[in-house]
Amino acid sequence: MQRLYLRIYLAVLASLTVFALGAGLLWHSFADHGPAGRVQEVAAMLARNALPPADATRAEHQAALERLAADLRADVAVFGADRAPLAAVGKPLPAPGEGRESGGWAYRWGSRPVWAVRLPDGRWLEARVPREGGFPGYRIFIMLALLALAVGVGAYPMARRLTRRLERLQAGVESLGAGDLSARVRTEGRDEVAQLAHSFNRAAARIEELVGAHRALLANASHELRTPLARIRMAVELMKESADPKRKAGLEQDIAELDALIDEILLASRLDAVKERHADEEVDLLALAAEECARYENAELDGKAVTVRGDPRLLRRMLRNLLENAKCHGAPPVEVRVAGTAKGAELSVCDHGAGIAEAERERVFEPFYRAGTGQGSGLGLALVRQIARRHGGDARCAPQSGRGSCFIVVLPKG
Repeated sequence: MQRLYLRIYLAVLASLTVFALGAGLLWHSFADHGPAGRVQEVAAMLARNALPPADATRAEHQAALERLAADLRADVAVFGADRAPLAAVGKPLPAPGEGRESGGWAYRWGSRPVWAVRLPDGRWLEARVPREGGFPGYRIFIMLALLALAVGVGAYPMARRLTRRLERLQAGVESLGAGDLSARVRTEGRDEVAQLAHSFNRAAARIEELVGAHRALLANASHELRTPLARIRMAVELMKESADPKRKAGLEQDIAELDALIDEILLASRLDAVKERHADEEVDLLALAAEECARYENAELDGKAVTVRGDPRLLRRMLRNLLENAKCHGAPPVEVRVAGTAKGAELSVCDHGAGIAEAERERVFEPFYRAGTGQGSGLGLALVRQIARRHGGDARCAPQSGRGSCFIVVLPKG
């Protein structure tokens, strides 16, 4: 994934590079590279010390240039109309190019520019004024490079600061999506990113308020249901022998189911509201499974002792819900296996019932979803996954060869 701050930073550097290259090319094409004072000095001295006629000998040309060299610190050369050298003073100068017909500056890479003048008789006069410090074009290119480097170094923290705020906002959104309703992001500045962070905080606070109100309503309603349930249970007990035994048994069964439903709703509400475990200790998963399997007929236990860290009360409730699910929706025998893995422990509870269709293997963990016969409250498996994730693990329904369903819970070592 390409980072946004790198894209912004590279765009700034690319713009600076294009600017530096463009400025250098324009300067190279149109700027006057020679110091005006020195060029005028050369021209004035040549005017005062006129060159000999075109038919003069090489010695006469050389003598005239040497007289000029006595007053100038310049490289000077005279070329004939055929561009053959006639005389030179100082360092050698290149002959005018064959395709050149007029004077002006001549540039060659790695050397200073040369000023060329074509005389009326066809001869060429070239001069190159020495400059201390070298060709000024190099200094300009160096200055442009240093400017681009300075802007590039200064632009990086600015681009990084902008995108770091976006990264914090992304982390806040992911935390909120993962269930942390208290997630907020720090608001910095007064730009659009700050407004977005402020809007996110306001929306997160509203969501936390609504979910909190929903949880409080659910928990309070569940608590309030306990009172009429207690009165109904007392009334059933007072009926004693005068009530129809069948009807009394049915009422007791309904009361037990309603009581279990309220208990599961309260537990789910507590798990949603409180993220920390009430107890955190070493738990022998095999011993816990042996205690729970002893409460059920046709429950076979196999495996080895594996220790995990967690809340023993919640882990017991998770295992009990799996056994209750196998008892109500499956068929005996129920096979419970505890095994150690490289990262922790694996608990599997399998039955030999009709099994669960592939399309429903994830939906059975949704609250109040009842597959198949539709028996039960639909909260048992939802609590199993909720408890497993509270301990850093997860629960899934795995396909099993033949008939039956198999639920696997994976827990870390802690």
